[in-house]
Amino acid sequence: MNWKKNLRTYTLIIAILLIWTIFTILTDGNFLTPRNLSMLARQMAITALVAIGMVFVIVAGHIDLSVGSVVGFTGAIAGVLQVWHGWSTLWTVVAVLAVGVLIGLWQGYWIAYRNVPAFIVTLAGMLVFRGGVLLASKGITISPFKDSFTFIGQGYLNKPLSIAFGLLLIFGYLLLTVNERRKRKKYNLEVLSVPLEVGKAAVVIALILAFTLVMISYEGISIPVLILVVFTILLAFISQNTTFGKYVYAIGGNKEAARLSGIDIKKVTMKIFILMGFLSAVAGIVLTSRLDAATQAAGTNMELDAIAAAILGGTSTLGGEGTVPGAIIGALIMSSIDNGMSLLNLEYSYQLIVKGLVLVFAVWLDIASRKKS
Repeated sequence: MNWKKNLRTYTLIIAILLIWTIFTILTDGNFLTPRNLSMLARQMAITALVAIGMVFVIVAGHIDLSVGSVVGFTGAIAGVLQVWHGWSTLWTVVAVLAVGVLIGLWQGYWIAYRNVPAFIVTLAGMLVFRGGVLLASKGITISPFKDSFTFIGQGYLNKPLSIAFGLLLIFGYLLLTVNERRKRKKYNLEVLSVPLEVGKAAVVIALILAFTLVMISYEGISIPVLILVVFTILLAFISQNTTFGKYVYAIGGNKEAARLSGIDIKKVTMKIFILMGFLSAVAGIVLTSRLDAATQAAGTNMELDAIAAAILGGTSTLGGEGTVPGAIIGALIMSSIDNGMSLLNLEYSYQLIVKGLVLVFAVWLDIASRKKS
């Protein structure tokens, strides 16, 4: 049963390997070089930061079309504060995160307490905050930032720290696996057989080791990847082990039943959009520091990538189902397509066409799998 339940995850992993194989052949091996894989991981981290927030939004039965514009707007705010007004990196980051939270509060208020559909509120937000980018930046590129700020998007852990981080991930995974297995056996829930559990752990450990070795063969684990790992662990824990997480899934599964059971749907919805605003601000900071510039086009179409990544990763368009790790896999697929097509020097228009087709396929796959179940 567990293997059937995780069939989609295994299918996506196979899809990633297939995509990587194709691009490796087409680029004469350049796709799988340590340098390119490091760039891919850093690129994926920005998309994934937004995608893991989008999981909560879609699981609860909503959508957020404004995230790309919020990423660009918060990046522009960072540029105005640091480049034009000389703020320190610490206070710039704090202020930008506060702006993200306020944006989440604003949109969450209209959705939760004024019953305006999330599609309309966030569509309006997409226009408002894209206009805000132009207004804040005065239509010009803002740069350069201080070295301490660009380190967020361009820095790396040194090799010893990267190795230590990889070993910490392995230890954490094993600890969580043992605890989860013990908990399931305690409540007489189904668990994998010992050989299968060991095999699964061996595969995960091998992947973590391979990732760490590839990263240290270039510069080390990048700071954006480190940030992503921290938020992935935190949000995966929140989604599975907190009252808020359980409420989100309950609302998406059956809103009326959730209301009758006493869940404060408005309050939970507000929290979801605050979280989305905060993560969009984090992505805005990482993207801006990576580019060392706040640009007018920053974040454009990122909502497409985030939604596609979440749905590819198993988040149901009907609500009530989805995982944070799944969104990471989806983000890796989207970023791999971007990266591979860029290495082939294909025009950006073709990248948009392919990603649009991938989004349609992901939604079809979701609907088809729900019908079968």
